[in-house]
Amino acid sequence: MSRRCEVTGTGSRFGHKVSHSNRKTNVRFLPNLQHVSLVSDILGTRIGLRVTAATLRSIEHNGGLDAYLLGHSERKLAPEAAKLKRQIKRKLAKTRTA
Repeated sequence: MSRRCEVTGTGSRFGHKVSHSNRKTNVRFLPNLQHVSLVSDILGTRIGLRVTAATLRSIEHNGGLDAYLLGHSERKLAPEAAKLKRQIKRKLAKTRTA
C-alpha cells in the first residue's frame, strides 16, 4: 500500500536534515495519513478513505466530502477521488431531472 492521500494524491517528499555542522543527510518526509470514514450525503453511503490530516481539515472546512469534491477540479484530485466525484455528479443529475 503506497503512502499517498486518496483524495489529493499527496505523497512522500524528499529533502535534507541539516545538522549544526551544516552536514546534509537525505531524509524522506512522509504524509500524515489517517484512515477515516467519511459520509457522502448525496450518495447516502460511508466511504472509507486514507487521507492526510490537512486534507481532512479542508474537507471539514468546505462543509463535507461532497462539497469538497464538487468544489475542486478533477485535475487536482487523485484518480479515486475523481471517480467518486463523477459518481456524485451523476447522482445529482438524476435527482435534478426526476
